[in-house]
Parts: sequence; C-alpha cells; structure tokens
Amino acid sequence: MSAAPIHAPEPGPADHRRLGRQLDLFTSDDLVGAGLPLWLPDGAVIREQLERFIVDLERDAGYQRVFSPVLGKRELYERSGHMQHFRDDMFPPMEVGGEQLVLRPSNCPHHLLIYAARQHSFRDLPVRLSELGAMFRYERSGVLGGLSRVRSMTLNDAHVFVAPDQVASEVAGILGLIRRAYGVLGIDHHRLRLSLCGPEGNYVDAPAMWNRAQAALRSVLAADGADWDEAPDEAAFYGPKIDVQVHDAQGRELTLSTVQVDFHLPAVFDLSYRAADGGLEQPIVIHRSLISTMERLAAHLIEWYRGRFPVWLAPVQLAVLPVDAEHHEVAHALVEQAVGAGVRAEVVEARHSLGARIRHAHERGVPFAGVIGDREVADDTVSLRRRDGLRLEPMPPAAVVSGLTDLVRRRSTMLDMQH
Repeated sequence: MSAAPIHAPEPGPADHRRLGRQLDLFTSDDLVGAGLPLWLPDGAVIREQLERFIVDLERDAGYQRVFSPVLGKRELYERSGHMQHFRDDMFPPMEVGGEQLVLRPSNCPHHLLIYAARQHSFRDLPVRLSELGAMFRYERSGVLGGLSRVRSMTLNDAHVFVAPDQVASEVAGILGLIRRAYGVLGIDHHRLRLSLCGPEGNYVDAPAMWNRAQAALRSVLAADGADWDEAPDEAAFYGPKIDVQVHDAQGRELTLSTVQVDFHLPAVFDLSYRAADGGLEQPIVIHRSLISTMERLAAHLIEWYRGRFPVWLAPVQLAVLPVDAEHHEVAHALVEQAVGAGVRAEVVEARHSLGARIRHAHERGVPFAGVIGDREVADDTVSLRRRDGLRLEPMPPAAVVSGLTDLVRRRSTMLDMQH
C-alpha cells in the first residue's frame, strides 16, 4: 500500500490536539458532539496496541477479563450511591419501555454484580476482575479538550475482591504493576498522593469506615518507601485512594493511575465469601486503574513522544522506499514479508525524490525507512535509516523483519535493532 498524505509536526509546545490533527490520529465533528472524539486509523492502531499491552499485563498478574453493558437501571446507581453523590457528572436517565436507563459513569456496580453472580470461598480470593470498560461522564463544555477531557471514555478498570488480611499485599502488588507499566511506556517520573475525604466533598457519611480505609492505605504507603503526600477532598465518594501523579510534556500534573480501597460498596451490595469456619464474611474491594483511560493515556503519550512513538506503538513501523519504479516489485515483496510477520509496513513509491521521501517518513515519526535500489536488489539487502538519522549497514530482508519483530515483542522504547 502507499503512504497517505500527512502533515509533519510543527515546532512549538507539545499539544496533543495539534499533533493529533497533524498526524491524523483523531478528530471530532459537531454532528457527533463535544467531548466525543473519533479515532482515525493511525490513532486506532495506537489505542489497540495500548489495549493489548494492558490485557497481557493483567493476564500475567492473574486478572480475569469480563464484559459488561454501558447501561444500567436508575435503581442500580441509586443503590451504589452514584445518583446521590455523583449525579452532576452523569448523563440524565433515558426513558425506555417504562424504565429509566442510565449511561454508566463508572464500571464498579457492574463488576460488583458479576462477583455476586456466584458464591465465593476464601480459597478463591483475591478475585481480580478487569475490563476495558466504556463509561460516560457529563463534563462541562468549558473543560473539554481533545482526548484528555472527554465525555465518552474507555477505562483500564479492575476490581479486586480480597479478605481483610490481603489488602496490603494486593495494593502493594498493584503499585508494582503500575511501575512496570510505566517502565514499558517510558513514563519515568511520578509521585504518589493519598487522596482523602474532606469538608468540601459529597462523601458517604461513615467516619469509622473512612478511618479504617485511610489507615490501610497509609500503612501500604509507609511500607512502600516512596515519597507521598496527602490531599483532602480528592477521594472517591465511597473511599480514599492512592493517585499516581505524573507531569505532561508541558510540566502540568495529572492523575494517570489510581488505587482505591472500598469498605462501603461491598456492604451496600451485600457481597460475601465463605470463610474457613464456614460462615459468611464480607470482602473488601480494591478499585484500580493501571494506566487510566485510553483517551487520557493516548493524549499523554502523544505529547510525551511528540508523535515519535516507540516502535511497538508506531502506526507505521517500516516505510519501504524503492529508489525508482523498477525497484517497486522488490519493495512490495519486502512489505508483504514484513506484514506477514506482524510488522506494520508500507511502500512509499517513487513519486518524489528519495531524500524527500526519507524526510517525510521521519517527520511522520516512522521509526525505520528501508531503501531499495540497484545495489540492494543485486545484493538482496535493505539499507535501513532510523528516524534519528542513523544509517545502518545493509542487511538481508529477513534480518530487517526479525529485528523489527524483536523490538515489537520486547515493546522496547529504543531503536537499537538486534540481528
């Protein structure tokens, strides 16, 4: 296939909205509405790779994937407390067949019902349920922007059901998973914040519960050894949380990951597990998101990398450039081999000068450009040029493909190809 027209990123402060337009990653349309972005094909590639990454990471950590609907009856959110404590951030109920249905503002109630669908034993715990779950929040028009503040979002969400003596180890394990994810994504600076209830928020009125939950998280943070601070009035309405704060490319702080301890909703939904003595005990729920919503994470990474993504995230990983028309057949054969191995590759045909096509590929953020001319055809090699300007020694097509697949397999943030 041939490369689609694309505009190179312009110099200046990183802004994912501008970069998203220039790199054809996402768009919006008044017919859809504010805060409801449309992912374009290249942006969809990035999102798909992020989703595969988090699913792989969670599977290896013992999570079970679930799926749940984006709607629920009004009664569900009255029971969970969202209608009382979170109503201003919800879309209004819809009348359908004599019932009121609500676009969910969070995935928690559905996951609680999935847990409650069968009786659990203490031997089952922890039960870790995860979902890339779509949810909807009525953000005010003045705060909407690109992918970072939207009304429709897909959260990397999970709920872990634990016994009381498992809270500390499970929260510590989640913090470890967050750091592992950040290492792969290239997010190297973050801090921890303990978000507490306070006098200004609309919180569940249960002081003993709040004291117990906040003490549990303070204990975990003390054992973790990392620096942390406390922020009143930043808790969820049902419990405190550890927020992982990062800085974007412009130095602004945002919350990217969160871990919440919840003693409230298990009681509200009458959740239980069979204890070792045969009696029924109430589990504690840990709400957690390792890498935020796909929208907020993509916005952060677009700005952080300025569109020059690691190989595994790059929408096009290899641009093959035949020097002249007589080299097109060999170039297409290389692309066919690369695509067959799972590499995202395309031919940029000889309609412009070779230098212009190399610059254009690098401006688009394509990690590798492979040049094929008379010498390469004769020697059955490819001359690779990295987007940082480094020229590699000519290598056989199979070595190019294996080197790229290795970088992708390792989800490396580097361009050093091993072959």
